[in-house]
Amino acid sequence: MRIPEPVRDSDGHSSPVWARKKRRGAGVGGLVGLLVTLLAVFGALTAALGVKERSLAEGGALMDGWITAGVNAARELAGQTPEAAEAAADTAGEAAEKAGDALGASAATTTEDLRQQ
Repeated sequence: MRIPEPVRDSDGHSSPVWARKKRRGAGVGGLVGLLVTLLAVFGALTAALGVKERSLAEGGALMDGWITAGVNAARELAGQTPEAAEAAADTAGEAAEKAGDALGASAATTTEDLRQQ
């Protein structure tokens, strides 16, 4: 049996044909893998809580409570967002007003200096 000589690939590395790694795109495969992993974690959590609570219904109710608490916390944060944005806009407006006053004073001083020369 004849062993083929190593062939250089596009990266300049030489390796036998059978030792080359197949390159995979990072397209949809990464998203599908993430979804499968999340579903597996969710299933394992459901099974563990079902064993702990001695009932899948009680384990599901416990998870529902966690989800409800998370959703309520997100809604509270979303409700506070307009108030925080308004306060930030007021602060930015005051800073811009101070910067404008400083710029006007600097322009007046420069104009006065040029007139005196």
